[in-house]
Amino acid sequence: MNKDEVLAIFRDCGAMLEGHFILSSGLRSPVFLQKAKVFQYPHQTEKLCKALADKIHAKGFGNVTKVVSPAIGGIIPGYETARHLNVPALYTERVDGKFELRRGFEISRDDRVIVVEDIVSTGLSIRECVTALRSIGANVTAAACLIDRSAGEADVGVPLVSLIQYQVPAYPPDDLPPALAAIPPVKPGSRGIQGVK
Repeated sequence: MNKDEVLAIFRDCGAMLEGHFILSSGLRSPVFLQKAKVFQYPHQTEKLCKALADKIHAKGFGNVTKVVSPAIGGIIPGYETARHLNVPALYTERVDGKFELRRGFEISRDDRVIVVEDIVSTGLSIRECVTALRSIGANVTAAACLIDRSAGEADVGVPLVSLIQYQVPAYPPDDLPPALAAIPPVKPGSRGIQGVK
């Protein structure tokens, strides 16, 4: 699946938004990919995640035994990608601001884990998830995402497989282009940021 095909799915689902958006990293962007609007359509989600699973195999990471995703955004693509990799799908949740594996999920030292996320901008959620998993002895071999907004620049702490790279401008809130600064910002993501206005 190529970039045009992936972005066409986002457009068809009304998931490519334009305006002034506060990203979960705190950066501002004129484009927001509202992946939840894609994930409401199982057949579209299946197409994307099957293609991601195929790419994980092609990049040499197909021998994983478990997929782990950071909640909440990674749960659906993690589950669907795990289905195509034929392995269990687990997820981490924030407890007092840090990711933990809960709900009776278990990982052994023999497991080969790949972290699956929806969209990567700075890579923070994956890095935090990898750190949490390694703290319990997990062997995290790689990470994967549907869209890498950083175009390969994000450091997630392990090799990153992305279905596509799609770089969109992102700016610090105190250094916005005038056209973007003139639009009231909205925060459509799931992670709360204190002190962002």
